[in-house]
Amino acid sequence: MNTLADIQPGQGEEIIEKEARVTPRTQSRRVALQALYVWEMTNEEPNTIIKNFNEDELLSGLEFDLFKELLVNISMQAVELDALYAGYLDRSVAMIDPIERAIMRMGVYELQNKPEIPYKVVINECVELAKRFGAEEGHKFVNGILDKASKELRALEFNAK
Repeated sequence: MNTLADIQPGQGEEIIEKEARVTPRTQSRRVALQALYVWEMTNEEPNTIIKNFNEDELLSGLEFDLFKELLVNISMQAVELDALYAGYLDRSVAMIDPIERAIMRMGVYELQNKPEIPYKVVINECVELAKRFGAEEGHKFVNGILDKASKELRALEFNAK
């Protein structure tokens, strides 16, 4: 049996973690987050990003209409969406990691425009995105900011609990 000292870089086996199947809505949010990151980094038009993602076969297994809505509307309303959570930050929006910023934009967009989705579901989906794609402790930051934003954006629902 090999000890840790016997194993050289590149000689180990890759451990592939099996992931539970995700819903098409969750997959839509995951791919939308990736597309929003591309938009933020490249300034490409959303339709170009959609075309590229389609060519790369990244649009299967999701709700395309939700994916497109998130990408197009969040990219068009980014400044307005940032203003919805900026007051809860301890730094400027520009100082937030681009992944966490995209997640918070998605969260406040859904809190504001998707009343049929309970605020707890919106927050949970965003926290899961932050755990998967964000910085090590980024999910705690996202959770705290979106929780505060939900109190304002979903006051009736929040107070009814």
